[in-house]
Amino acid sequence: MGPYELLKKIVEVLENLRISYLVTGSVAAMAYGEPRLTNDIDIIADINEKNIPGLIDSFPPDEFFLSADMIRQAILHHSQFNIIHPASGLKVDIIVKRDTPFDHSRFQRIRRIQPAESYQANFAAPEDVIIIKMEFYKMGSSEKHLRDITGILKISGPEIDYGYIMEWSKRLGLTEIWAAIQKRVGIKQ
Repeated sequence: MGPYELLKKIVEVLENLRISYLVTGSVAAMAYGEPRLTNDIDIIADINEKNIPGLIDSFPPDEFFLSADMIRQAILHHSQFNIIHPASGLKVDIIVKRDTPFDHSRFQRIRRIQPAESYQANFAAPEDVIIIKMEFYKMGSSEKHLRDITGILKISGPEIDYGYIMEWSKRLGLTEIWAAIQKRVGIKQ
């Protein structure tokens, strides 16, 4: 199973269970920017206790590793749990949607994208991918986040709502990082 087959399986399960979700992280960055290698898929999902049995039933233990206790803990702490496909070594990070203005905003801005020929999925808007990548860069300074942002701006630049990014940069304390990125890619401020 490759990453896009695994993503298809996850999307089918979430949509069948009527769980709101959006794909983010490196898979979303590649959808709007430049390709790169990745072994994980990041999804934000509005999961609650009543979804646990359906999730467990949808991922058979002979094919996947998924723990009901990890799901419960993630719901309780608004954190994340993993769905692992051991045969391929692929992992999906399911991050529980938080009740924050930013999460509300990005769920209102979902884009329906066709990541592979056989299906469509809900993706975070490119601006929201950029914002979350800036947050991760602020936490860990990994250059991969800056490369992803640069790729998105190069490929999807004309479609980007720069005012939206500036607004959220101010609200989330990311203005210095956003200014440095704009300088790096030659965007006039």
